[in-house]
Amino acid sequence: MRLHATIGEHEFNVDVRIQGSRVFALLDDRKYELDLQQSVDNRLLLIADGDVFDCRVDASVESDSAVNVTVGTRHYAIALTDPKRLRSAITAGAHGGGAARIAAPMPGKVVRVLAESGSQVEAGQGIVVVEAMKMQNEMKSPRAGTVMLNVEVGATVNGGDVLAVIE
Repeated sequence: MRLHATIGEHEFNVDVRIQGSRVFALLDDRKYELDLQQSVDNRLLLIADGDVFDCRVDASVESDSAVNVTVGTRHYAIALTDPKRLRSAITAGAHGGGAARIAAPMPGKVVRVLAESGSQVEAGQGIVVVEAMKMQNEMKSPRAGTVMLNVEVGATVNGGDVLAVIE
């Protein structure tokens, strides 16, 4: 999965591949191979090249794409965007006809449903929140219309599963 990350005033392109508890990342030209293990109190142990880091990742309330990451005693505010999702949302919003599908970007669990099935939603309005690897991703409507939900809170989803359809 290709993402764009903003950390403070620095911007990076990130390619991420997840295999079980292993994460392979390419941050600009630097390669990382990480092992993630869940610890107590919703913390993660990040193991990289024999070094162990105590991490906590909290989704930001202010922004659906921002996460607050604490590694040891250092704090980072990281904004993550999926350029593909942005392009598809813009394209779907531009076309007047047809249904827009909101799909899960990766395997996870539905932790919140923000719109009721059959309700009217606006472009950019939050529909469902999916948690994957302790990070919450709010799926937004790419266009205005009537939402039809395919999931409920607590449902486990796979990457690519259609969570909702906007007609």
